[in-house]
Amino acid sequence: MPAQWVALTTYASGFEADWAIARLAAAEIPALRDSNDSVGIFGPGFQGATARGVTVMVPDVVIDEARLLLADADEVVDDLREVGDGQVDVDPANGTAPS
Repeated sequence: MPAQWVALTTYASGFEADWAIARLAAAEIPALRDSNDSVGIFGPGFQGATARGVTVMVPDVVIDEARLLLADADEVVDDLREVGDGQVDVDPANGTAPS
């Protein structure tokens, strides 16, 4: 029986969906996107937020693996957010970071 394509998740923007698809592709998990609003006011190439979102679909036989992969990637992003923006406060008087 051939695999059926099923919805994995829906993102607010095309960019986020494409990012998830790229992560899945790197793990050799096939994925495609359903823009839910193929033309819209800005045309089919629009990557911003949409009212209906952008659904990422994968074959049903890899749905669990795909969910784990994206969950792990989301944890990494959350960890990076906790670290901050990577900027260090510098004392303008002497150009050093506070200790």
